[in-house]
Amino acid sequence: MSTSVAMPRMMEIGADATKRLPDIVNSFSASRVLILTDKTMVQMGYTDMVTDLLSEAGFSSQVYADTIPEPTSQSIEEAVSVTRDGQFDCIVALGGGSAIDSAKAISMLAKHGGVMRDYKAPRIVNETGIPVVAIPTTAGTGSEVTKFTIITDSETDEKMLCIGLGFLPVAALVDYKLTMSLPARITADTGIDALTHAIEAYVSKKGNPFSDYNALEAMKLIAPNLRKVYHDGNNQEAREQMMMGATLAGIAFSNASVALVHGMSRPIGAFFHVPHGLSNAMLLPSITAFSIPACEERYAQCAKAMGLVGEHVRPEDANARLQQELLALNEELNVPTLAEFGIDKADFDAVLETMIQQAFGSGSPGNNPRVPTEEEMKSLYQGLWK
Repeated sequence: MSTSVAMPRMMEIGADATKRLPDIVNSFSASRVLILTDKTMVQMGYTDMVTDLLSEAGFSSQVYADTIPEPTSQSIEEAVSVTRDGQFDCIVALGGGSAIDSAKAISMLAKHGGVMRDYKAPRIVNETGIPVVAIPTTAGTGSEVTKFTIITDSETDEKMLCIGLGFLPVAALVDYKLTMSLPARITADTGIDALTHAIEAYVSKKGNPFSDYNALEAMKLIAPNLRKVYHDGNNQEAREQMMMGATLAGIAFSNASVALVHGMSRPIGAFFHVPHGLSNAMLLPSITAFSIPACEERYAQCAKAMGLVGEHVRPEDANARLQQELLALNEELNVPTLAEFGIDKADFDAVLETMIQQAFGSGSPGNNPRVPTEEEMKSLYQGLWK
């Protein structure tokens, strides 16, 4: 049986990969470039670096720096208008997953019109949008190499999963140097997000040999380096390994799928504005424990790839060690509980049924090795308060 694989047409990986941007833009004959980013990237000087690179190569560019964390259908409307009015033929997405996800959505809406909910799953979006060049500045989301984007519906608070080749960036410039100044909290949240991508891709029902390979390699890179970069952000070797691991994890889940953790995570983020990687971290230990009985060998292999146990350890022992590690990782990386994050339990319970429906509606839980019933998912959500 063959496996369909989708990746950016061009990738540049390693120190100073960003400097290849003019060559990439020139390769598809673009002339007007919109740099889509946020105010933090402007303050850090990364936006000036990109505009200077383009200017020196003779390209006209404009900066739009009003993207927000956890983008919404409303937050991208102005950028869609700016893209159309400026007749931009290339979008450079500079930032974390939110900036890149925004760029993917804006690319599609600016060219084909409609509203974001027109593009949500189960629709498969294969139309060609305005070319997107992704320059990630976090080691986590993998959005630079995926055919997915996540946009919250401003009217319903649903985090919409949008899927298809139309959302795949044309090029990705993966430069670990851009992550060196990340604060510890974002380093932790995006790092656990990447680890979740790798684990879920490996145990997903939609996994395949290609995604399996990338998922395992991602775990080998992320697991020994996540604590290092959290405690010492200046560790260049660990930063480089994390960046590569996050990209490989993105390739893995883009060509397989995510599963129950992500399905349940998105509604938490939509209703309570918990950063995506953080809500994944809150869920990962309990969802892993729930899922292991249906996929013991695969989860045991995750423990081995992460370097937690040797190759000849029994699956039940490997999985016990995996569960211990996920709990210990959250503790060391100071992942808060829902209560510690500031969420009121009464507010949580008031939208619990809606969260369950939105989680199932995304399709991600169906990819999990063990698919919960609605009552089981309710129990898993409520277990976050224990």
